[in-house]
Formats: sequence, structure tokens, C-alpha cells
Amino acid sequence: MLRAIDKYSGGVFNPDDVRILVAAFDGAWRSLLASGITFESDRESKAVRDTLAKHIIEQARYGERDQRRLRDGALLQYALSKLKSKPRKCDPSVMPRPAVPEE
Repeated sequence: MLRAIDKYSGGVFNPDDVRILVAAFDGAWRSLLASGITFESDRESKAVRDTLAKHIIEQARYGERDQRRLRDGALLQYALSKLKSKPRKCDPSVMPRPAVPEE
């Protein structure tokens, strides 16, 4: 996250702000991992981390400093981006079976 702040923030955050941003990012990342998400590669994992960081930094540049709102906004933005992206191929062996009505 600190690299992302250096890369995307333009040096506009003080040390207290940076602590808030890092805490929001860490919380968002922990939430994603706790959800059971898996990544196909390290590259995909890094891209997701970058997406979360960019959103948090962008919102902080607009003045948001509430750690929970920054975290939740980043998670929401990620979820919305996944809805817009191309769906992954599903393994039919793990697909839920439709309910069969009882006779």
C-alpha cells in the first residue's frame, strides 16, 4: 500500500492520513481473503491489491478519512468491477444441482 500511495497520491497525505489509508487497505484485503476468494496467479492478486489501493487513495484525495468508508468503498468498487468483467469458466463438477421436486 505504501508503494501505491507514493505512486498515485502525489505526496498529498500526512503521516496520520497514511496510517488511515493503510488500515483501510489492510481491512479490505483481509475481508477479501476471509471471503474465500482465490486468485489464478500472483499477477491477478497484485492487480486486485492495486485496484483496492487506487480506490482508497482516490477517495482520500477527495477528503474521505473514515477508515471504514474507505475500506467498504474499495470492496464495493471491486465487487462492481467483477460484475462488469467477463465471467470465469465454471467447473461443472462444482455447480449446484437444481432442486428436484418431491413426488
